[in-house]
Amino acid sequence: MNGHKITNQNNLHFITPTIVGWMDVFTRKIYKDIVIDSLKFCIENKGLSVHSYVIMSNHLHLIVSADEGFTLSDIIRDFKRHTSKQIISEILTNSKESRQEWMTKLMKYYAKFNSNNKEYQLWQRDNHPIELMSTKWVKARIDYIHLNPIRAGLVDRAEDYLYSSARYYINGEEPLLTIQELDADYVK
Repeated sequence: MNGHKITNQNNLHFITPTIVGWMDVFTRKIYKDIVIDSLKFCIENKGLSVHSYVIMSNHLHLIVSADEGFTLSDIIRDFKRHTSKQIISEILTNSKESRQEWMTKLMKYYAKFNSNNKEYQLWQRDNHPIELMSTKWVKARIDYIHLNPIRAGLVDRAEDYLYSSARYYINGEEPLLTIQELDADYVK
């Protein structure tokens, strides 16, 4: 890792895309589903491999890599751009979103500090990428990802949280996203 940039574009990385101001966007199913659908698109069309994931209330944790011929930075940029548009549109048009005024004020505030955004900013710019180069670090990050919903008090067992790959790793059940299996050494 070089600062907060992905230098080895096709290697395994732990990343944490986070919502501006730690705003709890993903407490609503509709916004989590936009993330899942976008990740599915990136898997099917942009060369993204997802090895582990969890969607929390205001951030995601992912262990990801890019297939040969693709760059992880570009995939994540496109993912964040697309989900921003979709989620912001949903916030602005959904009459059931009781937090609409507060959310739009916060997104407008953060957009002022980013010349790439005209009106609203949903995601923080940095993804805090960590290149995972040892099996010890991969296992530690997978455990960290899967224990997040337990630490947040959302579930008692990691495999019970729907928006996570834990059910795949623990019970062999199919999660919402297709998981690209890691070499057996990574998950022992």
